Amino acid sequence: MLEEKLNELKKKLVEEAGLAEGMVKKSIEGLIEKREEILEKVVKEYEPKMNELEIELDELCTNLIALYQPEAGNLRTILMILKMNNDLERIGDLAVNISESALYLVERPPVKPLIDIPRMAQESISMLKNAVNSFINKDTKLAKSVCEKDTIVDNLKDQILRELITYMSSDASTIERSLHLIRISRSLERIADLSTNICEDVIFITEGKVIKHHKDEN
Repeated sequence: MLEEKLNELKKKLVEEAGLAEGMVKKSIEGLIEKREEILEKVVKEYEPKMNELEIELDELCTNLIALYQPEAGNLRTILMILKMNNDLERIGDLAVNISESALYLVERPPVKPLIDIPRMAQESISMLKNAVNSFINKDTKLAKSVCEKDTIVDNLKDQILRELITYMSSDASTIERSLHLIRISRSLERIADLSTNICEDVIFITEGKVIKHHKDEN
């Protein structure tokens, strides 16, 4: 019976992860294609769904612990789903941040061609997808590969920041638009960090090893 409930819980988590991934994809798509209706959908339609799913998963986890008093591996799995649930909701919030900045940017002329932000988004989305798969399949090899990719996203964010500082220094009229692009790159970096957190937890519950591949949060 507990096994069935755990499988239901995992299915619900996969649904939430799919929504989080879709929100990030749509926020970047709306930015690149200058489509306000997509960005509005992320903010007004997808985010409320994400909040509902987070509450539902939280209640399911709490009820399972109360009803079955699981031990060892099962308890660790439920606790990890609780933590992932929180991480996925935060990723949804970051997608909303991206959409809000994109809504500002699509109405204005571009500061520069969008090259690194789409690359960053591609890496972050891939990391998120693989992080969830590594948990569902208990695949520590996949989890470790995600952790190793965190540096790629960090480097892209630093590159974007350096370029935009140059633009802002030479032309003050680009400052506000540049700050929104920096906000988007930081949000993508946080999505990659949260995906890495999930993978570090997968490695811990599967192998009992504690690893920290990326910088600690401030």
